[in-house]
Amino acid sequence: MLSKIRRIAPALLILLGLSACQIFGLSIGDKPKPGTLRPGVAADIGAREHPRVVATYGGVYEDAGTERAIAKVVGKLVSVSDDPETQYRITILNSPAVNAFALPGGYLYVTRGLLALANDTSELAAVLAHEMAHVTANHAMKRKRRADEAELVGQVMTSVGRDQASIDAAIKETQLDFARFSQSQELQADDIGVRTLAAAGYDPYAAARFLQTMGAFARYQSLGGNGGGAPDFLASHPNTPARVKRAILSARQIGAPGIGVRDRDAYLDDIDGILYGDDPLEGYIRGRSFLHKALGIAFEVPDGFIPENSPDAVLASNGSGTAMRFDGADLTGFQKLEGYMRSGWINGLIDNSVRPTTINGLPAMIGSAVTGGWSFRIGVIRIGQTGYRFIFASRTPNNNFTRDFERTLSSFRQLTPTEQARLQPLRVKILEAREGDTAKRLAVNMSGVEVKRRLALFNILNQSKSSTRYEAGDRVKIVVD
Repeated sequence: MLSKIRRIAPALLILLGLSACQIFGLSIGDKPKPGTLRPGVAADIGAREHPRVVATYGGVYEDAGTERAIAKVVGKLVSVSDDPETQYRITILNSPAVNAFALPGGYLYVTRGLLALANDTSELAAVLAHEMAHVTANHAMKRKRRADEAELVGQVMTSVGRDQASIDAAIKETQLDFARFSQSQELQADDIGVRTLAAAGYDPYAAARFLQTMGAFARYQSLGGNGGGAPDFLASHPNTPARVKRAILSARQIGAPGIGVRDRDAYLDDIDGILYGDDPLEGYIRGRSFLHKALGIAFEVPDGFIPENSPDAVLASNGSGTAMRFDGADLTGFQKLEGYMRSGWINGLIDNSVRPTTINGLPAMIGSAVTGGWSFRIGVIRIGQTGYRFIFASRTPNNNFTRDFERTLSSFRQLTPTEQARLQPLRVKILEAREGDTAKRLAVNMSGVEVKRRLALFNILNQSKSSTRYEAGDRVKIVVD
């Protein structure tokens, strides 16, 4: 959060040296196969887009354990893939999001958030096999061409059309076609990925298992938020239940459950200590609180809101139509906060709503605005030349809307030196259970998570149930600071 007023870590490229394959770009001497693009086109596109991807996802995550986990499986997968001659460049992204994707030219990306969620090497291998399938099936290039076509249709229809309803219908149809195209690619990559996974000796059921975990994690994250999103037919990926069912069917064609290597202990060793959640440079989400060690600030959103951190802002919603944004602005050139509030950055500002106040000893200014069918409450708190902005928005404002804004604004404070020193990032820790330990008992050891949500997150991270009982020496993942 607050990327413009924090120091940005340099985006460095990870080059993993593997014995069984090279993870570098395509070489000039590669010869195209019949029906493929001329040498270098895909690699050029990937190279051009790579810096943007790295910047968008918080830079590169450098960690020996996670690099080792990937290095152990990539060579095996490439050797049995549909095109063993393909060369890959794999980047671990410094993002808590659970994501993996491919770009033209063999550029593969996996986030540290995904690595923390996986439970064994076979699940990581399932993700990588799926993304490699996109490359070998040339999906990345096809998707880019279709995306360009969709954008062109929108531009043309907007430029020459007169009937707005017809324009919207044409654009929507193009978007639907692109969505269907993407879904077929995902399913094809799932099928190829499961076959590749099994051919490399890994558990072919890992793909379905991890899809289920990702679905559970998505539901966990949506609690307290609006829980919405695009319908399944408009999603860029098929819905999770459909993919799980198909992945299980693909695995059954290979063999019964229990075949293949899972390699759980080695994987847990590799991710022990991996950063979990927000990067320290972006600040920390702790339950309903946001804390930034470097900036020395903190605030808390009301019950029912779940904050989400991003490079530019902290966002939250309560599922009842209220949305919140918190970010920072440079106040250089504004001696008075009122001058900044009236400088034109707020559309629909109600003139007589602007008034000064004090928040925990800090000068502040609040105001209201109405525009585009939305009502806004705005608060700006000044520390030096930085203004910390709270913006609450609702289409149906009521007393709760005003109360939530005022509670959040009044919770803003500066951290004490002791609080700053004690604030540490969350990490995944591998814990050995004692005889008779239960999921509920072990979840108590979690930190940085609301007490009422600890057991749910523990069960997702460990693919367990609340009633699960462990034997002595069983290993589990917990999150600690």
